[in-house]
Amino acid sequence: MMNINNIKKGVLTTLAVTMLTFSCKDSFLEVLPTGSLGEAQLYSQAGVEGTLIGAYSMLNGKGFGRSAGPNNWMGSILGGESNKGTDAGDYSQMNPIQRYEVNSNSGEIGGLWGSKFEGIARANSTIRLATASTQITDAVRTRIIAEARVLRGHYYFDLKRMFNSAPYFDETVPEAELIDVPNTTELLGPIEADFKFGMDNLPETQGDAGRVNKWAAAAYLGKAYIYDGKYAEAKAVFDQVIANGQTTNGKKYGLVPNFAEIFNAENDNHEEAIWAVQSSNNTGSVNNANWFDDLNYPYNTGSDGPGNCCGFNQPTFTMVNMFRTKDGLPLLDGSYNASSNVVTNDFKVDASAAFTEDAGPVDPRLDHTVGRRGVPYLDWQEHPGKAWIRDQTYAGPYSPKKFVYYRSQENTFTDGSSWTRGYATMNVPIIRFADVLLLAAEAEIQAGSLDKGMEYINMVRARAANTAGWVMEYDGSGPAANYEISLYDSFASKDDAMKALKFERLLELAQEGHRYSDLVRWGDAATFINNVYLAYDSQFLITKFGGAKFTAGKNEFLPIPQSQLDIQPALTQNPGY
Repeated sequence: MMNINNIKKGVLTTLAVTMLTFSCKDSFLEVLPTGSLGEAQLYSQAGVEGTLIGAYSMLNGKGFGRSAGPNNWMGSILGGESNKGTDAGDYSQMNPIQRYEVNSNSGEIGGLWGSKFEGIARANSTIRLATASTQITDAVRTRIIAEARVLRGHYYFDLKRMFNSAPYFDETVPEAELIDVPNTTELLGPIEADFKFGMDNLPETQGDAGRVNKWAAAAYLGKAYIYDGKYAEAKAVFDQVIANGQTTNGKKYGLVPNFAEIFNAENDNHEEAIWAVQSSNNTGSVNNANWFDDLNYPYNTGSDGPGNCCGFNQPTFTMVNMFRTKDGLPLLDGSYNASSNVVTNDFKVDASAAFTEDAGPVDPRLDHTVGRRGVPYLDWQEHPGKAWIRDQTYAGPYSPKKFVYYRSQENTFTDGSSWTRGYATMNVPIIRFADVLLLAAEAEIQAGSLDKGMEYINMVRARAANTAGWVMEYDGSGPAANYEISLYDSFASKDDAMKALKFERLLELAQEGHRYSDLVRWGDAATFINNVYLAYDSQFLITKFGGAKFTAGKNEFLPIPQSQLDIQPALTQNPGY
């Protein structure tokens, strides 16, 4: 993959660097403990780079539970595009989360919070070391600090979009005072400052593809501006990124021609990968592969499917229906859950029973995102439906697909050295070019530039319309379903443009963890979740969703973990908890 495999190995060996002093005068007694560094080593370039690698290593969240993974699985569940999946008893701690009933004692919430602050602490340690070191050049110091600040901005951005409030502290706050820092909702200003520093001080290319560069920092700055409602500032940054941006390994930003290649380990670090969490195999630990996705494969496939476990992260009925099209365009009137428009599925249909596949028009991205009966599942076989689902009556008839490996990649782009074969090694995007184009479209629409916004949306749709990238029947007879997608001709109003933009983000970014925070920042969460998603899906998944409700003014954000409130008296709980 790249030299920055060391960043992944840092998950195992990171940076609990302990400085010990001894009262004995005899120097021969001053033996450094195994795994620790002396002061000279710590302030050397290798030492400071080592702390930076440790800050990078927290991107994959290892050690804090699956909800801390970079796939932001929780964001997809809360956003109504994923079910926990499997059955009611398996990983039951996720059940209250998907029902919007989670409380502050949840270990999943605590793990998510803890992983981000571990990353922040490591970034701050890196900045302090780099600032104090006399063994590195000013150029190296600036570059390391800039990388660490972008990492800190990223971890705080995740806290902002999931919790809204958190205690903010940078490298200047003494450790003894951290416990006294109150949580605040005023996080976007410092986040933007960190990304701006990265944009202004990082090089365009670096030796390791997984390192953040100038343009990744700029793209993330634009995204933060969008969340902050600073659309003019976002537009100005995105103009630069789209015109001049390039990946750390020197590729001009662009859309990968075939949609499926975004999620193919053989195509990692492509032109669309603005910043991605690096994954690797054969490192001696599956922690360096996609450990957080080891449950998110079809259930009980045996050797005829990937992973052979476990049936989590199942797509929702509503999300699948949203891929229905008419005249090649999505159903912006919200009629996708109407009986005449729903996508045919095999819910409660026995695997051996006759089944008529859906013949209606759908967006071609559906079958790159969702495994459904009768449609080729990568290069494995046609999805058999119920046979690959643990409990349809609890979690529905669909399987996830985006971050699943191919049969041809087993043991070459997977790591099978642990309890399941399901450790893929495709990189997980933090931010990709299609996301940037759609954020730029949003900035243009908010500024009144409807035609420019439509241009960016159509760029994303044109890639999806590339027939060379559609899912095809194994026998070569043609497309696997009735794929139909068209470009927009015009938007009649700003409201119409925003409807199209919002829908496009679902179609393009489904099951990538963005949906929940998108709904919240648009002010659409309560209406969509209660009146559309829960109203429809609860008809089928009665055990899962009976009585479930999204409470406005509360469920837009997660609760501050009780374990943190207990030890940090300056913290206050989020509203409603």
